[in-house]
Amino acid sequence: MRNKILFLIIAITAICSSHAQKEGETKVVLITLDGFRWQELFTGADSLLIGNKDYVHNPDMLKSLFWKDTPKERRVALMPFFWNQVEKMGQIHGNRELGSKVDLTNSMWFSYPGYNEILTGTADDARIKSNEKIPNPNITVLERYNNTGQGKVAAFGSWDVFPFIINEERSGIPVNAGFELATENLNDREIFLNQLQQQIPSPWGSVRLDAFTHHYALEYMKKEHPKLVYISYGETDDFAHDGDYQAYLKSANNTDGLIKEIWEFTQQDEFYKDQTVFLITTDHGRGTQPLDTWRSHGSDIEGAEEVWMIAFGKDVGPLGEVDQKEQLYANQLAPTILKILGLPIAKEIKGKSLKL
Repeated sequence: MRNKILFLIIAITAICSSHAQKEGETKVVLITLDGFRWQELFTGADSLLIGNKDYVHNPDMLKSLFWKDTPKERRVALMPFFWNQVEKMGQIHGNRELGSKVDLTNSMWFSYPGYNEILTGTADDARIKSNEKIPNPNITVLERYNNTGQGKVAAFGSWDVFPFIINEERSGIPVNAGFELATENLNDREIFLNQLQQQIPSPWGSVRLDAFTHHYALEYMKKEHPKLVYISYGETDDFAHDGDYQAYLKSANNTDGLIKEIWEFTQQDEFYKDQTVFLITTDHGRGTQPLDTWRSHGSDIEGAEEVWMIAFGKDVGPLGEVDQKEQLYANQLAPTILKILGLPIAKEIKGKSLKL
């Protein structure tokens, strides 16, 4: 009898240990800010734009919020979470003034090709050469992980092309993007978000306001606990295309706060706490000169291939702002995610995983 009891205790201990190990496995949150320039990330508000009435409705108000004497003070005012907290605990790459370069490998320098590169680890200029709603023939890292059955995957985006970029139909990954509503097992907040999204008009026909994307993602994470989640905020790009530098800066500042909220949630939730890696980047850059090219991007805009990336969380070395010469590429994020999640890097992936 004693032997049977001992065997039962050992079996239960093994099961509990296995469950704890599974819960303790690393999770990944991938976030993108559409078309957010490295110039604002690293130096804050642009002196040539913040007081320019062609792009700013209320220069005095905007300066009171974001204008400071030095670039470092300006970037803290614009992105306080990134520069007061993330810099201390993680890595921020892409300050070209210090020799740290991050670039696209695709030659298009606009959104669909950029997101394809980030999510698949390989540029595909032959087939991904427009922003049309064409199902992505390439396999994203989200789909690769979802196919393993090792954990839940979910994606949320403000732009309505994401179900096609992620190839929702083929991949089986739930994608809430554009003006889609939350479905299935809704909590009270999701019901309210669904109602509110239909009552608050977006300035754009294909992009919703980021607050909806953010809160749909946050509520889903609370109840479903996906192990790999992708969140794409879109306002910065669309406000820039509108030539509204005031809204562009305020949106970037707001998104900094939204990302902080996601981080703080993960540090209070048992599933994510101390087990989550955050990777943040953008799909393309923007122009600087001539001045009006800040509104644009694409292969004809100088500097639109220049991007940036941020990493923090579990096992990420606290390098802070990288201030030495380096050359990184957007296609390195997908293999990095695979490596973090313990999956092999397929031979068709061109990027090399980052050394975090």
